[in-house]
Amino acid sequence: MPANSDLPSLGAGLLSEPQLTAALKTLELTVRRKLDGVLQGEHLGLIPGPGSEPGEARAYQPGDDIRRMEWSVTARTTQPHVRQMIADRELETWLVVDVSASLDFGTVNCTKRDLAVAAAAALVHLTSGGGNRHGAIVVTGDQLVRVPARSGRAHAQNLLKAIATTTRASTGVRGDLHAGIEALRRPQRRRGLAVIISDFLGPIDWERSLRAIGAHHELLAVEVLDPRDLELPDIGEVTLADAESGEVRDITVTPAVRRDFAAAARAHQQKVHRTVRSCGGPVLSLSTDRDWITDTVKFVAQRRRGLAAGVG
Repeated sequence: MPANSDLPSLGAGLLSEPQLTAALKTLELTVRRKLDGVLQGEHLGLIPGPGSEPGEARAYQPGDDIRRMEWSVTARTTQPHVRQMIADRELETWLVVDVSASLDFGTVNCTKRDLAVAAAAALVHLTSGGGNRHGAIVVTGDQLVRVPARSGRAHAQNLLKAIATTTRASTGVRGDLHAGIEALRRPQRRRGLAVIISDFLGPIDWERSLRAIGAHHELLAVEVLDPRDLELPDIGEVTLADAESGEVRDITVTPAVRRDFAAAARAHQQKVHRTVRSCGGPVLSLSTDRDWITDTVKFVAQRRRGLAAGVG
C-alpha cells in the first residue's frame, strides 16, 4: 500500500461542508484504529516532561534528564537515581499550525497541509481524555486564527476543521511562523504541551520566542515536508514558482544544481532541528512519501523509552 494512501485529501477550501466533515471523520477513524492498542498510557508518556508534583525516585536510565537527579538517594545507594514527576491530571495542549502557501504543496500522496492536519489529529488523540483541553493558533502570514482551548470530541473536530479550511495568504505574502509562536507565548498560558507544526522552510526568526515557550511548556516540533523540499528531480528545463512570493523562474536542473540544492536544503533542515532541540523540544519528522502513522508510532515509542537522543 502506498505511503499515506489512507490519508483523506482535505483540499483546503475545496470541499463542501459535508465532504470535509466526512473526510475528518475518516481521518479520526484512521488515527483511532491505528494508534489504539499500539500506544497506551497517559500524556506523560508522549512527551516526557517535568510534570507538577514530585513522585518516587528510581534508578537512572540513559536518556534521563540529569536535572532530575536525586542526589540524596544516589548518595545513600551509591547508584544514580532520578526523581520521577507526577503529571498534572488535566493537560492543556496548544497547537501552532503553519498553513502558509508553501504547505499547499505535495508531489506524492498528499499535500503538506493534509499531513499537518493528520499530525494534529494524531496528537489530539494521544492527549485526549480526562478533561484534557486542546487549542490552536493557525497562522498564514497575513492572519491568525485562534481556536480556544476546550475539551471534547466535537471541539477537536472543529479545531481540525479550522486548520483544514483556513485560507492561504494572498500571493506575495510570506508565512510568519514567528507571529504564531509569539501569539502562543503571550498572553502566558497555564503550563502544558506546545506543539509547533510547520515545514520550517522560512527564516529561523522564531528561536527567541520558541525558547521562551520551551522554558514554560513541554515542547514538540512536527516537521512536515515533501521530498521536493529536499531534492530536485533530474528533469532538465523546468519552471519554478514560489508559492508565497509569486516569483517565477526558469532554470535548467543540472547535476550541479541538484547537488547544491540538496546540500542547502539539508543544511537548513539540520539547523532547524538544532534550533528546536536547543529550545528544549524534540522533532517529529513527517513526509508526504512516508507512512505518517508508522513514523508517529516510532517517535512516541522512542520517547517513551527515553531515547530522546535518537529522535528527529
